[in-house]
This record gives sequence, structure tokens and C-alpha cells, in this order.
Amino acid sequence: MQEEIQSLFNKIKDPKEADAYYFADKLGKLADEEAKDQLIQLVKGEDWEIAYLACRALSKTSWNEEALDAIFEKIFDRKNKSFQGAFVQILEEFDLSNRFVDVFRVYLFGNFKASTLAKDYLDGIEFEISPRTIKKAEKHWNHYLHNPEDEGSVEIKKSEVEPMLKEMRELFN
Repeated sequence: MQEEIQSLFNKIKDPKEADAYYFADKLGKLADEEAKDQLIQLVKGEDWEIAYLACRALSKTSWNEEALDAIFEKIFDRKNKSFQGAFVQILEEFDLSNRFVDVFRVYLFGNFKASTLAKDYLDGIEFEISPRTIKKAEKHWNHYLHNPEDEGSVEIKKSEVEPMLKEMRELFN
């Protein structure tokens, strides 16, 4: 089993491998604790394509929260801004119901593709919301309002975010 897992790791790290997605999926289905740790290290690595394949493999495992911690860390790392969209896209393979604040942050601060995908998740996923979740989201919203990267998008986001936050607050009033 370990030999097969190692062989799959070698295949997903090979830039010439045409079927890397297939092997990533297979690796995810076979992954044990040790393989999970290696995959998370690949997610944190410098090669964004290998990191993406590691995310894909992790999406086939039962380690949802640990995988998401590493993926969101990758997404929020400024040096990955140009690859953000790919990492946000792979999120659709995970259970995001406890990750409202992270998805919301991607919506606010992500590049165009990442932000657009995050908005789709915000609109389509049933999130677990608590007063604490709302407080954290409001903190990020206020930070965004005072530090917008793109002045032109502030009004658009305001028209979407303010009603969303209001509706969430009303759940607890």
C-alpha cells in the first residue's frame, strides 16, 4: 500500500504526467494519516500546480477541516493572488458549511475569479451561522470598507453584503 501511495505521489509531482487529476483522485481515496500530512505539505509548497493536485486529492479524504485550513491559508497568501481562482474552485469539492467567514473573506479580498466563485458559494451553500460568525464577518466587512483594493467594486459589494449581514443579524434578534 505504501509503495502504491508513493507511486501516486510521484505521478502527481511529475509535470509531464497527462493523467495527474486521475492519480490525485486515486491518491485521495487511498490516503492514510501519513499521506494526508504529505498532501498538506504539498498544498503549502511553492509549486501551485502540485498544490492544486494535492487539494484535489485531499477533497477525496475525510480530513475536511485540516485540508480546508491549508487551502484557505494558500488562498489568503498574497503571493498566490494570480492562482487564487484555481484554489477557490477546488473548494466546491469540500463541505464549506462551517466556513462562512473564510468564504466571505475570499469574496471581499479575492481576485476577480476567486471573488466571483466565492459569491456563488455564499449564495448557494447553507452555512452554519452564529452570532460570533456574524461578528467576524462584520469585522472583515469594516476592514474592506476602509481598505478597498478596488474602489469601483465597493458600491457593488455594499449592495450585496449589507442586506446579507442584515438578514443574518435578524436570525438572532
